[in-house]
Amino acid sequence: MASIYLSTAYFPPIQYFCKLLEYDSVIIEAEEHYQKQSYRNRCRILAPNGIQSLSIPVVRGRSREIPIRDIKIDYSMPWQLNHLRSIKTAYRSAPYFEHYMDDLAPVFQTQDKFLFDYNLKILEKLNQLLEINPKLIISETFEKIPEADDFRDSIHPKDRMQKEDPHFQPEEYMQVFMEKHRFQKNLSILDLLLNEGPLSIATMKESVKL
Repeated sequence: MASIYLSTAYFPPIQYFCKLLEYDSVIIEAEEHYQKQSYRNRCRILAPNGIQSLSIPVVRGRSREIPIRDIKIDYSMPWQLNHLRSIKTAYRSAPYFEHYMDDLAPVFQTQDKFLFDYNLKILEKLNQLLEINPKLIISETFEKIPEADDFRDSIHPKDRMQKEDPHFQPEEYMQVFMEKHRFQKNLSILDLLLNEGPLSIATMKESVKL
């Protein structure tokens, strides 16, 4: 397939990465206004007590219409340390935790000024660990109704914001705490990577229905 628009995202969900495999090029939206309570600054992992949301605090000005590229991260609280602790608690018994954690830990130690830059750094690291090389394009203008497929708003943690996606049918895989909580679909790519390791790509390919 041709091109797709995606929002920036913090440790994006599996559906997001399936789009990186499905499309020839991916346009990361950099000119939209920031939207709260989305994957732009949060991810979902499977913790001992169920699904846990990890959110990056951001600095909000008086204006509600702040370009996503200009959103600053708030480091007044030790959220990076808290996120890393939560991930370790959730996945320390996952098969590939030891294999990948040394590569992932440094992203919780740098303090990028802007959310967009931080997310892009994480995305590049995840692509490296997954051994994929999608063609990423940073948008230079905002297209309200783009010619390319548009999933900027519909890959969303809230069910009511999602739109039907016949090309994504999540394939089940073994998860930590699966016996306790059953299989939880479309969590952060962290869940798939730390549980499946090199098999993550095969699972994603099986989840893409063309």
